Amino acid sequence: MLVKPLKIKHHSLTGRITIERVRKAFLNVKRNRGAAGVDKQSIVMFEANLEQNLQALLSDLKTRGTFSPHPLKRVRIDKGNGKFRPLGIPVVRDRIAQDVLRQLLEPLFEPLFHPNSCGFRPNRNCHQAIERVLDIWREGNRYVLDADISGFFDNIPHHVIMTGLSNVVADGNILGIIERFLRSGVMEDGVFKPTTIGTPQGGVISPLLANIALNYLDWHLHEHGLNFVRYADDFVVLCPSEEQAKEALVLVGAFLNTHLELKLCPEKSQVTTFSEGFAFLGFDISSRAVTMRPKSIEKFKDKIRELTCRSYNLDSYRIMRVNQVIRGTANYFATPFSHNRYLFTELDKWIRVRLRCMKFNRKWKTDNRRLRLKHFKNKGLLSLRAFYHEPA
Repeated sequence: MLVKPLKIKHHSLTGRITIERVRKAFLNVKRNRGAAGVDKQSIVMFEANLEQNLQALLSDLKTRGTFSPHPLKRVRIDKGNGKFRPLGIPVVRDRIAQDVLRQLLEPLFEPLFHPNSCGFRPNRNCHQAIERVLDIWREGNRYVLDADISGFFDNIPHHVIMTGLSNVVADGNILGIIERFLRSGVMEDGVFKPTTIGTPQGGVISPLLANIALNYLDWHLHEHGLNFVRYADDFVVLCPSEEQAKEALVLVGAFLNTHLELKLCPEKSQVTTFSEGFAFLGFDISSRAVTMRPKSIEKFKDKIRELTCRSYNLDSYRIMRVNQVIRGTANYFATPFSHNRYLFTELDKWIRVRLRCMKFNRKWKTDNRRLRLKHFKNKGLLSLRAFYHEPA
């Protein structure tokens, strides 16, 4: 029987901050690349004077009350349908500091997290989350609470995060640095805006803080005997009966409101069934099949459209860029549990039509004979269908 782990206080984490750990954090940040923050300093610029910058950061992190993060650079990512996701980009120095904190805190909290939490954790991913959903369904849980928290990252109260941290961490310096990160504010269009609530998407440590906050919900569901799978703020609860699923909806809403000061989005939170199907982590899941959801298909097509305008030349560079999109999509959606063979075949045909239009500046059926499949293979064009796995 799964038992909720005991919380043990950890002291003197500051003493574990070493130059080796700071160097490792820099390499992690460099590997993830990313844009410059409000100070306009890129990773290359930071690396030009690397040892001095890392030693200065090490000193600030180890001296209580010294480290002061910069405001975040606010950018907005188009989600489609006229909606935008706000991201906060820290400066390079702050990203390194956050990664140092992540290295310190992650091993302490990992044993405390629920096994059905799959987001932003070591050796866990979206595919495992979906496979777990399918396993729970096969156990006879055919009713689904498809839940959506309204603006989770923007609305999670700081005191909820800090309480979750202080239950485990007793180092005042570390807690102080994290609290200053949460309150560092954002710069948008040259205007500073304070942050009194929320943890920004885009920060290195934000996913860990989100898991710390939602760990309360995970164990609350577990203690009520409910099967669930969570990936960051996206989660589903699976039940054997419609009545239990509706009770779960009430239970989740009440807990979020009372303990986390959050709300379920009424338009996006619903009780459904595997027969009707539901969307989770980019897939449409039903008792019949697991397929790429229409929204994901449109995102894929939009990327291909950007790369295959008729004004571009059909050359090796263009094929390489298209292949990057194909490979990234296939790596995520061509899984042993998905059923995308027909869809992938149709998308491959659609891509070739786009490329022929680039070549001949028109769309005409006879062009299929002028630029055959063999030609695209010789050019090195990848095929989504070639990545497909037959479902187990």
